[in-house]
Amino acid sequence: MRPRLWAVPRQPWQSTHALLLLPIVLIVVITVVDMQAPYSVHLGPALVIAPALTPSIAGPRTTAAIGALALAAQILIGVTHGGLGTTNHIVQIITLAVLSALLVVYSALRERRQAQLAQVRTVAEAAQHVLMWPLPEQIGPLRIASLYLAAEDEAQIGGDLYAATRCESAVRVLIGDVRGKGLSAIGEAALLLGAFRETAHRHISLAELAALLEQSVTRYAADLDPPEEAGERFATALLVEIPDRDPVTRMTSCGHPPPLLLSPGHAVTVPSLHPSPPLGVHAPTEHTLDVFSFEPGDTLLLYTDGVVEARDARGRFYPLTERAMHWTDDSPEALMHHVRRDLLAHAGGRLGDDAALIALHRTAVERRRHHHGRAAAAPDTLRHG
Repeated sequence: MRPRLWAVPRQPWQSTHALLLLPIVLIVVITVVDMQAPYSVHLGPALVIAPALTPSIAGPRTTAAIGALALAAQILIGVTHGGLGTTNHIVQIITLAVLSALLVVYSALRERRQAQLAQVRTVAEAAQHVLMWPLPEQIGPLRIASLYLAAEDEAQIGGDLYAATRCESAVRVLIGDVRGKGLSAIGEAALLLGAFRETAHRHISLAELAALLEQSVTRYAADLDPPEEAGERFATALLVEIPDRDPVTRMTSCGHPPPLLLSPGHAVTVPSLHPSPPLGVHAPTEHTLDVFSFEPGDTLLLYTDGVVEARDARGRFYPLTERAMHWTDDSPEALMHHVRRDLLAHAGGRLGDDAALIALHRTAVERRRHHHGRAAAAPDTLRHG
């Protein structure tokens, strides 16, 4: 077996030290050329380039040191070119000193801003782990991978949500989308996740579970919504139950997009669900249970509308179903990698809404004989190639 080669990553301090050579080399080159040039040629003002470059690669102390070095070089040039008493050299020295001081202040403010952004990212990541616990890589007969892309800058979480838990000999999964995006939707997302985790393990049907989630969202809206915003809070949700031994999946949709069933051989099936209204719209609701085939080797791809509503520069929606045909034989982790890269490329690097995806890959397990077969799968199967 050939030995595995590991690339040794370059340490950040090594990269910084290498970049710091640039302003130092500039100072040396400008000084030497100016000292060798005729008296009528003045390159000293170009020394300001060195401290101007430094804040982009180092902090205020290093910027001050480079500024001091540039100032010393300007004084040396003045000594060799007519003396320090000339008006031209005095003006150049004072100007360089003032500009260097301003660059040090700018570097300090920039460093403080970066520290604040780093703290925001740390808090956001901690909040994400508290709100949405990381999904296990394996639960029951399922291999799981997930992806979350927040629309707001510097945010790690928003109005999309997902969770998975065990229930007797089955796995229950929730994926949902709260109205709005970013921080304003986190409260309701937390409520919905908490209600799901509290009730999903009970011996109740998915329809009953959806009814309990509806009650939680309605009660939350009644307690917190001002009168002028009555009825403005709602959330779509898809509840999925996957038995360990029966090759089926049970679903109840509350206004949520249907998942994609990816089968080996570039086959993508779009289940035909019977959704009820979203949670919290105060409409007469009767939740329907839909049952579909889910065989070992298949992958169930759950997603929020932020994925399929992502637009490119021409205003075209992201064609998730068509793109997924190319990745039906990939692992859940590879599938999430492909979707993330392709989705961001389609949207120009930035999404207009939060987006979440879960890939559930069913592995082979010993099970009871199932008489329904694949005929239980929904129509609309698409094949590639």
